[in-house]
Amino acid sequence: MTTRRSLIAGNWKMHKTGDEAVQTVQQLKTLVADAGDVEVMVAPPFTALTQVATTLAGSTIALGAQNMHWEAKGAFTGEIAPAMLVSAGCRYVIIGHSERRQFFGETDATVNRKIHAALAAGLSPVFCIGESEAQRDAGQTFSVLDKQVKNGLEGLFSKDLQSLVVAYEPIWAIGTGKTATNDQAQEVHAHLRRLMAEILDNTLAQTMRILYGGSVNPGNVKGLMAMPDLDGALVGGASLDPETFSQLVHYQG
Repeated sequence: MTTRRSLIAGNWKMHKTGDEAVQTVQQLKTLVADAGDVEVMVAPPFTALTQVATTLAGSTIALGAQNMHWEAKGAFTGEIAPAMLVSAGCRYVIIGHSERRQFFGETDATVNRKIHAALAAGLSPVFCIGESEAQRDAGQTFSVLDKQVKNGLEGLFSKDLQSLVVAYEPIWAIGTGKTATNDQAQEVHAHLRRLMAEILDNTLAQTMRILYGGSVNPGNVKGLMAMPDLDGALVGGASLDPETFSQLVHYQG
């Protein structure tokens, strides 16, 4: 049986100034210093990345960004290039979050371009996928996810995707307080792993980390993480408070 190192990632969204972000990670460094086999990542706003990277220097916490453009440079006002994220100290970048798709017009095609660009820059993409409540109610969960995965990874092969992380985030559970049951989450994650084996190869499918995201909190994290195909969590609101987030990191305790 393949052992995959859990990743607990905090997506801070549009929260925290630079100084607030520094204060948060200063506390977090102490609280998760004994995280053991669990990897920790935080994704602050762009404006805080450099300050947070400096504060995290020498710690075990990885830095991620919440988005990026697929071009290396150019006339794209307000956008951030992959090399800029690397220069700021990022190892990860979140791509295709449902809020980006919903509010900013991201498509499977643009997500695919971003994944290609992130990998070329040496960043590890956290590739977000998920179905709406209407799609789940209509029995379309697997078909929706299959389309997102196949389109998002088009033109990429196993050798390209060794650092890819997938984050299954049912849209109906993001910021709503609703959470997939342990069995619902496991069913989807097992399906995704079988899909990766089918379109890529079984070795990569068994080593690839598939995270769950959607109202993860200290009360439900242990049960979710006990499921065999859940390899961590992409956490929104509960990652903003260092005490709460550290409880998620220490879910094995």
